[in-house]
Amino acid sequence: MSKEVTKLRITWVKSDIGYAEDQRMTLKALGLHRLHQSVKHNDSPSIRGMIAKVKHLVEVEETEE
Repeated sequence: MSKEVTKLRITWVKSDIGYAEDQRMTLKALGLHRLHQSVKHNDSPSIRGMIAKVKHLVEVEETEE
């Protein structure tokens, strides 16, 4: 009875130039360093909160792994 872990693929799609420093730091905390880079994280409330803060700069896809 293994439960599937939902993963989130987060892709940085819009430049952070002109946005607040805390939003830039949130992108770095998510592990994003370059535009169009993708990272995977386990779905959790803290990751969802970070995504909500920069939702206008990233694209999010749910994947099962």
